[in-house]
Amino acid sequence: MITLKNVTLTFPDGDRTITAVDDVTLIGKNGKVTGITGPSGSGKSSILAVAATLITPDSGSVRIGTGANVIDAANLSKDEATTLRRERIGIVFQQSNLLPSLTAREQLQVMARLGGGQGATRRAQIESRVDELLGAVGLFEHADKRPHQLSGGQRQRVAIARGLVHNPEVLLVDEPTSALDQERGAEIMDLIARLSHERDTATLLVTHDLVHRDLLDELVTVVDGRIVEHAVAA
Repeated sequence: MITLKNVTLTFPDGDRTITAVDDVTLIGKNGKVTGITGPSGSGKSSILAVAATLITPDSGSVRIGTGANVIDAANLSKDEATTLRRERIGIVFQQSNLLPSLTAREQLQVMARLGGGQGATRRAQIESRVDELLGAVGLFEHADKRPHQLSGGQRQRVAIARGLVHNPEVLLVDEPTSALDQERGAEIMDLIARLSHERDTATLLVTHDLVHRDLLDELVTVVDGRIVEHAVAA
């Protein structure tokens, strides 16, 4: 679970201050996909950046986990935030950002090895995890292909698998369908929803495309940095 409570984020702009996120309270529940939508410049990506600990808010809390396992990410040092992202948060950016020289399997292996041991048991665990995820996103047969050998939708599937390689509690996804046609976009949205439900992951997903609204469990609309509407699927 991820809980943003009374989060405010401002930026200096010359002699004035811009409020990008204005007293936002938002809960991402385990096993649910919460969509965040709104016009361009409304603060959607800023909310996601705060949730990802990439930006520290001016005020408010960002709580990851439940019970005794809760941590307030808004109060962490940079090193602590980096560790939290590596261990408990998965991030899928708007572009797949894959390393051109690595195969699909290697993209996941590199991420999985960050911060872990290098023994034989650890390597075996990584190989098993990587193969399981590539199968889950339908790319096991393409595991040895490099990004230029994959379609846009396949590259985004690799990025999703990479974001899940640490079995994170929270998955943060930014405009996953923006560079895809409607059919491929629907496949990616369906994949994110299915994996979030199956793996009990709390997913926050920024999107401008409401064609796939039926795949979201909840949807919040942001205007001028504030949540103006919150809808829950029937």
